[in-house]
Amino acid sequence: METVARTPQQLSQILRAQRKRKSITQSGAGASVGLLPKTISALETRPEGSSIESLFRMLSALNLELVIREKSPAGCGQAGSEW
Repeated sequence: METVARTPQQLSQILRAQRKRKSITQSGAGASVGLLPKTISALETRPEGSSIESLFRMLSALNLELVIREKSPAGCGQAGSEW
């Protein structure tokens, strides 16, 4: 499965959906990687205030990875696709 996130809000929605799909609670995700449930909640609701370290820990809890790549030409220049 591959999903593209172009904004912090899109990223938070993806993280929450993946956590729920895997039937992991916020407490369970946090406990597995040393984060408080409120940190998991913040990543899922207000990601712009979260640290990169917390993001990577949550990705680890969900067995996900971050992939950096150039945007495809089709994604460039679309309204709302940039910050």
